[in-house]
Amino acid sequence: MTAAADVIYMAHAIQLAKKGWYTARPNPRVGCVIVRGGDVVGEGWHHRAGGPHAEIVALNTAGCDAQGATVYVSLEPCNHHGRTPPCADALIAAGVERVVYGLADPHRVASGGISKLIKAGITVDGPVLEKEAKALNPGFVKRCQTGVPRVTLKLAASIDGRSAMASGESQWITGPAARRDVQRLRAENAVIITGIGTVLEDNPSLNVRECQPGLNASELAEMQPLRVIVDSRLRITEDLHIFEPPGDVLIATAQSEGRVSGAEICSLPNDGGKVDLQALLLELGHREYNDVLVEAGGKLAGVFLEQGLVDELIIYMAPKLLGSDAMPMAVLPFSAMSEAMALEITDIRAVGKDWRITAIPGGETCLQA
Repeated sequence: MTAAADVIYMAHAIQLAKKGWYTARPNPRVGCVIVRGGDVVGEGWHHRAGGPHAEIVALNTAGCDAQGATVYVSLEPCNHHGRTPPCADALIAAGVERVVYGLADPHRVASGGISKLIKAGITVDGPVLEKEAKALNPGFVKRCQTGVPRVTLKLAASIDGRSAMASGESQWITGPAARRDVQRLRAENAVIITGIGTVLEDNPSLNVRECQPGLNASELAEMQPLRVIVDSRLRITEDLHIFEPPGDVLIATAQSEGRVSGAEICSLPNDGGKVDLQALLLELGHREYNDVLVEAGGKLAGVFLEQGLVDELIIYMAPKLLGSDAMPMAVLPFSAMSEAMALEITDIRAVGKDWRITAIPGGETCLQA
Protein backbone atom coordinates (compact mmCIF):
# COMPACT_ATOMS: atom_id res chain seq x y z
CA MET A 1 0.00 0.00 0.00
CA THR A 2 1.16 3.54 -0.71
CA ALA A 3 1.23 6.33 1.87
CA ALA A 4 -1.67 7.98 0.04
CA ALA A 5 -3.73 4.78 0.27
CA ASP A 6 -2.94 4.54 3.99
CA VAL A 7 -4.36 8.03 4.52
CA ILE A 8 -7.50 7.26 2.50
CA TYR A 9 -8.31 4.04 4.35
CA MET A 10 -7.48 5.53 7.76
CA ALA A 11 -9.78 8.46 7.02
CA HIS A 12 -12.52 5.91 6.31
CA ALA A 13 -11.82 4.14 9.61
CA ILE A 14 -12.10 7.46 11.44
CA GLN A 15 -15.44 8.18 9.79
CA LEU A 16 -16.68 4.75 10.86
CA ALA A 17 -15.59 5.43 14.44
CA LYS A 18 -17.82 8.51 14.53
CA LYS A 19 -20.87 6.26 14.20
CA GLY A 20 -20.31 5.29 17.83
CA TRP A 21 -20.04 8.92 18.91
CA TYR A 22 -22.91 8.82 21.42
CA THR A 23 -22.87 5.13 22.39
CA ALA A 24 -19.31 3.80 22.77
CA ARG A 25 -18.60 5.35 26.19
CA PRO A 26 -16.82 4.67 28.43
CA ASN A 27 -14.84 2.89 25.74
CA PRO A 28 -13.11 4.89 23.02
CA ARG A 29 -14.70 5.45 19.62
CA VAL A 30 -12.87 3.19 17.17
CA GLY A 31 -13.28 2.35 13.50
CA CYS A 32 -11.61 -0.39 11.46
CA VAL A 33 -11.22 -1.14 7.74
CA ILE A 34 -9.72 -4.34 6.28
CA VAL A 35 -8.24 -4.16 2.77
CA ARG A 36 -6.99 -7.01 0.59
CA GLY A 37 -5.83 -6.66 -2.99
CA GLY A 38 -7.01 -3.08 -3.11
CA ASP A 39 -10.56 -3.98 -2.07
CA VAL A 40 -12.30 -3.33 1.24
CA VAL A 41 -13.27 -6.78 2.52
CA GLY A 42 -14.38 -5.82 6.01
CA GLU A 43 -15.20 -2.80 8.14
CA GLY A 44 -16.77 -1.97 11.47
CA TRP A 45 -16.91 0.34 14.45
CA HIS A 46 -17.35 -0.04 18.18
CA HIS A 47 -21.01 0.39 19.03
CA ARG A 48 -21.08 0.13 22.83
CA ALA A 49 -19.14 -1.09 25.86
CA GLY A 50 -19.41 -4.85 26.27
CA GLY A 51 -20.03 -5.35 22.56
CA PRO A 52 -17.42 -6.40 20.01
CA HIS A 53 -14.64 -3.96 19.27
CA ALA A 54 -14.25 -2.42 15.81
CA GLU A 55 -11.57 -4.93 14.80
CA ILE A 56 -13.78 -7.89 15.68
CA VAL A 57 -16.74 -6.50 13.74
CA ALA A 58 -14.50 -5.96 10.71
CA LEU A 59 -12.90 -9.41 11.00
CA ASN A 60 -16.33 -11.05 11.20
CA THR A 61 -17.33 -9.20 8.03
CA ALA A 62 -14.13 -10.12 6.20
CA GLY A 63 -14.10 -13.78 7.17
CA CYS A 64 -11.36 -15.72 5.36
CA ASP A 65 -10.48 -12.66 3.30
CA ALA A 66 -8.76 -11.20 6.36
CA GLN A 67 -5.81 -13.57 5.84
CA GLY A 68 -2.92 -11.66 4.30
CA ALA A 69 -4.88 -8.39 4.46
CA THR A 70 -3.99 -4.92 5.76
CA VAL A 71 -5.99 -3.66 8.72
CA TYR A 72 -6.57 0.04 9.32
CA VAL A 73 -7.71 0.86 12.84
CA SER A 74 -8.08 4.33 14.34
CA LEU A 75 -6.71 3.21 17.74
CA GLU A 76 -3.98 0.70 18.54
CA PRO A 77 -5.56 -2.76 18.99
CA CYS A 78 -6.04 -3.56 22.67
CA ASN A 79 -3.95 -6.15 24.46
CA HIS A 80 -5.91 -7.06 27.57
CA HIS A 81 -8.89 -9.07 28.75
CA GLY A 82 -11.51 -6.53 29.76
CA ARG A 83 -15.17 -6.74 28.84
CA THR A 84 -13.96 -8.54 25.70
CA PRO A 85 -10.80 -10.51 24.71
CA PRO A 86 -7.72 -8.75 23.25
CA CYS A 87 -8.15 -7.54 19.66
CA ALA A 88 -4.41 -8.06 19.03
CA ASP A 89 -4.90 -11.80 19.55
CA ALA A 90 -7.84 -11.87 17.14
CA LEU A 91 -5.83 -10.13 14.43
CA ILE A 92 -2.96 -12.58 14.86
CA ALA A 93 -5.33 -15.56 14.71
CA ALA A 94 -6.93 -14.18 11.53
CA GLY A 95 -3.53 -14.15 9.80
CA VAL A 96 -3.49 -10.49 8.81
CA GLU A 97 -0.27 -9.31 7.17
CA ARG A 98 -0.13 -5.64 8.17
CA VAL A 99 -1.76 -3.30 10.70
CA VAL A 100 -1.86 0.48 10.34
CA TYR A 101 -3.01 2.44 13.40
CA GLY A 102 -4.09 6.03 13.88
CA LEU A 103 -3.31 6.63 17.56
CA ALA A 104 -1.27 4.65 20.09
CA ASP A 105 -3.48 3.46 22.94
CA PRO A 106 -3.03 5.78 25.97
CA HIS A 107 -4.56 3.20 28.32
CA ARG A 108 -1.79 1.84 30.56
CA VAL A 109 -3.46 -1.59 30.79
CA ALA A 110 -4.88 -2.03 27.30
CA SER A 111 -1.79 -0.80 25.45
CA GLY A 112 0.86 -3.18 24.14
CA GLY A 113 -1.02 -4.41 21.11
CA ILE A 114 1.58 -3.03 18.72
CA SER A 115 4.39 -4.95 20.43
CA LYS A 116 2.39 -8.18 20.41
CA LEU A 117 1.59 -7.84 16.71
CA ILE A 118 5.23 -7.18 15.81
CA LYS A 119 6.38 -10.19 17.84
CA ALA A 120 3.88 -12.30 15.88
CA GLY A 121 5.53 -11.23 12.62
CA ILE A 122 2.89 -8.72 11.55
CA THR A 123 4.07 -5.47 9.98
CA VAL A 124 2.84 -2.46 11.97
CA ASP A 125 2.86 1.12 10.67
CA GLY A 126 1.66 4.35 12.20
CA PRO A 127 0.57 6.67 13.44
CA VAL A 128 -1.43 7.79 10.40
CA LEU A 129 -3.78 10.79 10.75
CA GLU A 130 -2.87 10.87 14.43
CA LYS A 131 -4.41 14.30 15.09
CA GLU A 132 -7.75 13.26 13.58
CA ALA A 133 -7.67 9.92 15.43
CA LYS A 134 -6.97 11.66 18.74
CA ALA A 135 -9.85 14.08 18.11
CA LEU A 136 -12.23 11.10 18.23
CA ASN A 137 -11.51 10.54 21.92
CA PRO A 138 -10.12 13.62 23.70
CA GLY A 139 -11.85 12.72 26.96
CA PHE A 140 -10.67 9.11 26.91
CA VAL A 141 -7.10 10.23 26.20
CA LYS A 142 -7.14 12.78 29.03
CA ARG A 143 -8.62 10.33 31.53
CA CYS A 144 -6.01 7.69 30.67
CA GLN A 145 -3.19 10.20 31.03
CA THR A 146 -4.33 12.17 34.09
CA GLY A 147 -7.06 10.18 35.83
CA VAL A 148 -9.65 12.94 35.33
CA PRO A 149 -12.17 13.47 32.53
CA ARG A 150 -12.14 16.26 29.98
CA VAL A 151 -14.23 19.24 31.12
CA THR A 152 -16.27 21.46 28.82
CA LEU A 153 -17.83 24.58 30.31
CA LYS A 154 -21.02 25.62 28.52
CA LEU A 155 -22.16 29.21 28.93
CA ALA A 156 -25.08 31.16 27.48
CA ALA A 157 -24.88 34.92 27.51
CA SER A 158 -25.97 38.16 25.94
CA ILE A 159 -23.53 39.99 23.73
CA ASP A 160 -22.53 42.08 26.77
CA GLY A 161 -21.58 38.90 28.66
CA ARG A 162 -24.61 38.61 30.95
CA SER A 163 -26.31 35.32 31.79
CA ALA A 164 -29.38 36.45 33.74
CA MET A 165 -31.19 39.53 34.95
CA ALA A 166 -30.52 40.73 38.48
CA SER A 167 -33.75 39.01 39.54
CA GLY A 168 -32.37 35.68 38.31
CA GLU A 169 -34.61 35.56 35.23
CA SER A 170 -32.71 33.83 32.43
CA GLN A 171 -35.19 32.05 30.12
CA TRP A 172 -34.57 32.38 27.31
CA ILE A 173 -31.38 34.22 26.44
CA THR A 174 -30.65 32.12 23.35
CA GLY A 175 -33.00 30.92 20.64
CA PRO A 176 -34.40 27.49 19.71
CA ALA A 177 -31.50 26.52 17.41
CA ALA A 178 -28.94 27.11 20.14
CA ARG A 179 -31.01 25.14 22.64
CA ARG A 180 -31.20 22.23 20.19
CA ASP A 181 -27.43 22.40 19.82
CA VAL A 182 -27.09 22.12 23.60
CA GLN A 183 -29.04 18.86 23.42
CA ARG A 184 -26.36 17.50 21.09
CA LEU A 185 -23.67 18.75 23.45
CA ARG A 186 -25.31 17.00 26.40
CA ALA A 187 -25.52 13.75 24.45
CA GLU A 188 -21.77 13.92 23.74
CA ASN A 189 -20.93 14.05 27.44
CA ALA A 190 -21.26 11.29 30.00
CA VAL A 191 -21.75 13.71 32.91
CA ILE A 192 -23.40 17.09 33.43
CA ILE A 193 -22.31 19.10 36.48
CA THR A 194 -24.44 21.93 37.81
CA GLY A 195 -24.76 23.86 41.05
CA ILE A 196 -27.47 23.82 43.66
CA GLY A 197 -28.27 27.48 42.93
CA THR A 198 -29.16 26.69 39.33
CA VAL A 199 -31.23 23.67 40.39
CA LEU A 200 -33.25 25.60 42.98
CA GLU A 201 -33.73 28.72 40.85
CA ASP A 202 -34.36 27.22 37.40
CA ASN A 203 -35.57 23.68 38.26
CA PRO A 204 -33.95 22.18 35.12
CA SER A 205 -34.11 18.54 34.02
CA LEU A 206 -30.62 18.58 32.45
CA ASN A 207 -31.34 15.50 30.37
CA VAL A 208 -31.15 14.72 26.67
CA ARG A 209 -34.57 15.18 25.09
CA GLU A 210 -33.43 15.16 21.47
CA CYS A 211 -30.13 14.70 19.71
CA GLN A 212 -30.63 13.52 16.16
CA PRO A 213 -33.71 12.51 14.17
CA GLY A 214 -34.97 8.95 14.34
CA LEU A 215 -33.83 8.05 17.86
CA ASN A 216 -36.30 5.90 19.78
CA ALA A 217 -36.99 6.11 23.52
CA SER A 218 -34.54 3.34 24.48
CA GLU A 219 -31.73 4.96 22.46
CA LEU A 220 -32.38 8.29 24.13
CA ALA A 221 -32.38 6.62 27.54
CA GLU A 222 -29.04 4.99 26.74
CA MET A 223 -27.29 8.31 26.12
CA GLN A 224 -28.55 10.08 29.25
CA PRO A 225 -25.67 11.65 31.19
CA LEU A 226 -25.12 11.32 34.90
CA ARG A 227 -26.41 14.55 36.46
CA VAL A 228 -24.14 15.81 39.23
CA ILE A 229 -25.28 18.56 41.60
CA VAL A 230 -22.64 20.48 43.57
CA ASP A 231 -24.46 21.12 46.84
CA SER A 232 -22.05 21.88 49.69
CA ARG A 233 -24.71 22.27 52.40
CA LEU A 234 -27.10 19.66 51.03
CA ARG A 235 -29.96 22.10 50.41
CA ILE A 236 -31.56 19.97 47.70
CA THR A 237 -35.24 19.02 47.90
CA GLU A 238 -36.72 15.92 46.35
CA ASP A 239 -39.55 17.55 44.37
CA LEU A 240 -37.41 18.84 41.49
CA HIS A 241 -37.34 17.94 37.79
CA ILE A 242 -33.73 16.78 37.97
CA PHE A 243 -34.83 13.64 39.80
CA GLU A 244 -37.22 12.63 37.05
CA PRO A 245 -36.12 9.69 34.84
CA PRO A 246 -34.36 8.84 32.67
CA GLY A 247 -30.85 9.32 34.02
CA ASP A 248 -29.13 9.02 37.40
CA VAL A 249 -28.29 11.77 39.89
CA LEU A 250 -25.20 12.19 42.05
CA ILE A 251 -25.02 14.91 44.71
CA ALA A 252 -21.53 16.11 45.61
CA THR A 253 -21.58 17.69 49.05
CA ALA A 254 -19.31 18.85 51.85
CA GLN A 255 -21.58 17.26 54.45
CA SER A 256 -20.37 14.09 56.13
CA GLU A 257 -23.79 12.48 56.13
CA GLY A 258 -27.16 12.84 54.49
CA ARG A 259 -29.68 10.99 52.39
CA VAL A 260 -31.75 12.08 49.38
CA SER A 261 -34.25 9.75 47.78
CA GLY A 262 -33.44 9.12 44.11
CA ALA A 263 -29.82 10.20 44.30
CA GLU A 264 -26.41 8.99 45.36
CA ILE A 265 -24.57 11.16 47.90
CA CYS A 266 -20.82 11.69 47.62
CA SER A 267 -19.04 13.62 50.40
CA LEU A 268 -16.04 15.53 49.03
CA PRO A 269 -15.29 18.46 51.35
CA ASN A 270 -12.35 20.81 50.95
CA ASP A 271 -10.70 22.78 53.74
CA GLY A 272 -13.09 25.68 53.23
CA GLY A 273 -16.25 23.65 53.73
CA LYS A 274 -17.07 23.60 50.03
CA VAL A 275 -17.05 20.71 47.56
CA ASP A 276 -13.55 19.82 46.38
CA LEU A 277 -14.02 20.04 42.62
CA GLN A 278 -10.68 18.41 41.81
CA ALA A 279 -11.64 15.46 44.03
CA LEU A 280 -15.01 15.32 42.27
CA LEU A 281 -13.32 15.06 38.87
CA LEU A 282 -10.98 12.37 40.19
CA GLU A 283 -14.00 10.43 41.44
CA LEU A 284 -15.69 10.72 38.06
CA GLY A 285 -12.49 9.58 36.35
CA HIS A 286 -12.31 6.59 38.69
CA ARG A 287 -15.83 5.71 37.55
CA GLU A 288 -14.60 5.74 33.92
CA TYR A 289 -16.36 8.89 32.79
CA ASN A 290 -14.44 10.49 29.93
CA ASP A 291 -16.29 13.72 29.17
CA VAL A 292 -17.93 16.17 31.56
CA LEU A 293 -20.13 19.16 30.68
CA VAL A 294 -20.50 21.95 33.23
CA GLU A 295 -23.82 23.78 32.93
CA ALA A 296 -23.90 26.07 35.93
CA GLY A 297 -24.43 29.60 37.13
CA GLY A 298 -21.78 32.29 37.15
CA LYS A 299 -20.36 31.43 40.58
CA LEU A 300 -19.64 27.75 39.96
CA ALA A 301 -18.52 28.47 36.39
CA GLY A 302 -16.06 31.00 37.76
CA VAL A 303 -14.66 28.54 40.30
CA PHE A 304 -14.05 25.93 37.60
CA LEU A 305 -12.19 28.55 35.57
CA GLU A 306 -10.22 29.91 38.53
CA GLN A 307 -9.03 26.45 39.51
CA GLY A 308 -7.89 25.64 35.99
CA LEU A 309 -10.30 22.72 35.62
CA VAL A 310 -11.76 23.67 32.22
CA ASP A 311 -10.40 22.20 28.99
CA GLU A 312 -12.82 23.92 26.63
CA LEU A 313 -15.47 26.64 26.73
CA ILE A 314 -18.53 26.69 24.51
CA ILE A 315 -20.27 30.05 24.71
CA TYR A 316 -23.66 30.63 23.10
CA MET A 317 -23.91 34.38 22.60
CA ALA A 318 -27.26 36.01 21.85
CA PRO A 319 -27.63 39.34 20.03
CA LYS A 320 -29.12 41.00 23.11
CA LEU A 321 -28.03 43.55 25.71
CA LEU A 322 -29.11 42.71 29.26
CA GLY A 323 -27.48 45.73 30.88
CA SER A 324 -24.91 46.41 33.56
CA ASP A 325 -27.11 45.25 36.45
CA ALA A 326 -27.53 41.76 34.98
CA MET A 327 -25.48 38.80 36.21
CA PRO A 328 -22.14 37.90 34.59
CA MET A 329 -21.78 34.57 32.82
CA ALA A 330 -18.81 33.75 35.07
CA VAL A 331 -17.92 35.35 38.39
CA LEU A 332 -14.21 36.11 38.13
CA PRO A 333 -13.25 38.85 40.61
CA PHE A 334 -10.26 40.19 38.69
CA SER A 335 -9.01 43.66 39.61
CA ALA A 336 -6.04 44.13 37.26
CA MET A 337 -5.40 43.49 33.59
CA SER A 338 -2.54 41.18 34.57
CA GLU A 339 -5.14 38.83 36.05
CA ALA A 340 -7.15 38.57 32.84
CA MET A 341 -7.66 35.01 31.61
CA ALA A 342 -6.61 34.58 28.00
CA LEU A 343 -8.63 32.35 25.68
CA GLU A 344 -7.75 30.90 22.31
CA ILE A 345 -10.81 30.89 20.06
CA THR A 346 -10.87 27.74 17.95
CA ASP A 347 -14.26 28.10 16.26
CA ILE A 348 -17.02 30.66 15.73
CA ARG A 349 -20.22 29.87 13.91
CA ALA A 350 -23.82 30.99 13.71
CA VAL A 351 -26.43 28.79 15.36
CA GLY A 352 -29.77 30.19 14.35
CA LYS A 353 -29.77 33.86 15.35
CA ASP A 354 -27.07 33.25 17.99
CA TRP A 355 -23.34 32.65 17.81
CA ARG A 356 -21.46 29.68 19.22
CA ILE A 357 -17.90 30.44 20.27
CA THR A 358 -15.55 27.57 21.08
CA ALA A 359 -12.39 28.44 22.99
CA ILE A 360 -9.70 26.88 25.12
CA PRO A 361 -8.03 28.52 28.11
CA GLY A 362 -4.61 29.83 27.13
CA GLY A 363 -2.01 32.16 28.59
CA GLU A 364 -1.53 32.78 32.28
CA THR A 365 -3.48 34.42 35.06
CA CYS A 366 -2.13 35.72 38.35
CA LEU A 367 -5.18 34.51 40.23
CA GLN A 368 -4.56 31.29 42.14
CA ALA A 369 -7.27 28.91 43.33
